[in-house]
Amino acid sequence: MKTRAINGADLKGGGYAALPDGNGPHPGVVVIHEAYGLNDNIKDITHRFADNGYAALAVDLFTDRNRAICMARYMTGMLIGSVERAGIGDLKTALTYLAAVPEVDPQRIGAIGFCMGGGFAVAWACTDNRLKAIAPFYASNPRPIDVVKQACPVVGSYPEKDFTASAGRALDQALDKYGIDHDIKIYPGANHSFFNAQGRAYNQPAAQDSWARVMAFFGKHLRESASASG
Repeated sequence: MKTRAINGADLKGGGYAALPDGNGPHPGVVVIHEAYGLNDNIKDITHRFADNGYAALAVDLFTDRNRAICMARYMTGMLIGSVERAGIGDLKTALTYLAAVPEVDPQRIGAIGFCMGGGFAVAWACTDNRLKAIAPFYASNPRPIDVVKQACPVVGSYPEKDFTASAGRALDQALDKYGIDHDIKIYPGANHSFFNAQGRAYNQPAAQDSWARVMAFFGKHLRESASASG
C-alpha cells in the first residue's frame, strides 16, 4: 500500500490518499469525513480501502479554511437539502483529481461518507454521473427526496437510535420507487457514529456488518463492472 498527504496546491483543502500495491487500474473511492474533519479514523478507513484493492482519497474540507464559516455553510446546505450545497464542488474536484491518477480506473469510482459526509455523498450522487456507487453512513437526505431518482446505486447504513434512521427509511422507499439498486439497513441498538472505532458510540457488530455490506456492494458496482465491460 502506498500513502501520501495531498496539499492544497494539488487539491483545494488538501487530502490524504492511499493506493493499493500494483499498477492497477484500480477502482477508486472518495472518502468524505464527518464534522471532526480528516482525522486518524478517516485515514484508517482510507487504508482499509487500499488494503482491499481500492485507490482511496480522503478529502479535507477544513484545512486552510475558516472552520466555523465552513461548518455554517455546510450545515445550512444540509438543512435546506440542496444538491448543489457548499462543499459539493470540492468533492467533484476531488473525483477529477482521483480519476487522473494513472493507477485509477476513472470509470469505476464511488464515494463513502459519514454523518455530514454521508449527506454530501447522497446529494453529490444526484448531480454527478461519474459516481458509480455510494455508501452513506447516518446521513441526511437532499430535498425533495425525489431528486435521488438521479442517484447511482446506494449502500446505506443507519443507527436505530438516531434521527437519521428516518432518513434511511425514506431513502430506501425513494430508491425502491425509482428502481435504483440499493441496500439500506437500520442497525437495532446502534447509535450515531457507530462505525467510528475510536469513538464512544462504536458498535463492533454493526460496524463489521456494515463494512462487509459496503465491500460486497462496491465489489458488485466498482469491481465486477470491469470484467463486465472487458
